[in-house]
Amino acid sequence: MEISKQKAEGLLKRVISEAKASGIPVSRRISTEVCSNARAKKRFAACRKKGRDFYIEINERLLSGEIPEEKIREILAHEVIHTCRGCFDHGEKWKTYARIMNEDWGYEIKRTAKFNELGLEEPETKEPVRYIIRCEKCGKEIGRRRKSRLVTRTQDYRCLCGGKLRLVTPGK
Repeated sequence: MEISKQKAEGLLKRVISEAKASGIPVSRRISTEVCSNARAKKRFAACRKKGRDFYIEINERLLSGEIPEEKIREILAHEVIHTCRGCFDHGEKWKTYARIMNEDWGYEIKRTAKFNELGLEEPETKEPVRYIIRCEKCGKEIGRRRKSRLVTRTQDYRCLCGGKLRLVTPGK
């Protein structure tokens, strides 16, 4: 059964109430209107900031009815935590609030989720990897499908290990 926009917005309101009940300082500037995204392929949801306001965008596939409601609430809770001051990333403060929500409401909020955890097939990526950047120190390879600043200005970046990066496969 497909989940309507109104149902998704009701779930978002519920998650915001749960977060507030747990003492999590959710932004007062969060919209309870859910935006659906039909173009997102690898992302389940996102917390967007426009000016000083936050809104939650959710992948249309999640609203198809294939995913249990509690998993959708979990994904929405993940995004709601991002509206808290100092939590726009997945730092320690975000992790602390996620842990509180997990303990208080039985969620399993994590930094990332996989398609198979939701019972979905991972979408095929149509675009092949066209650029490979390799670290000269540790050998780690980074693939890119599109020309980006990392591809065009590789010398401006470093690997996490501190090594220099080098473009090893120029694109067509």
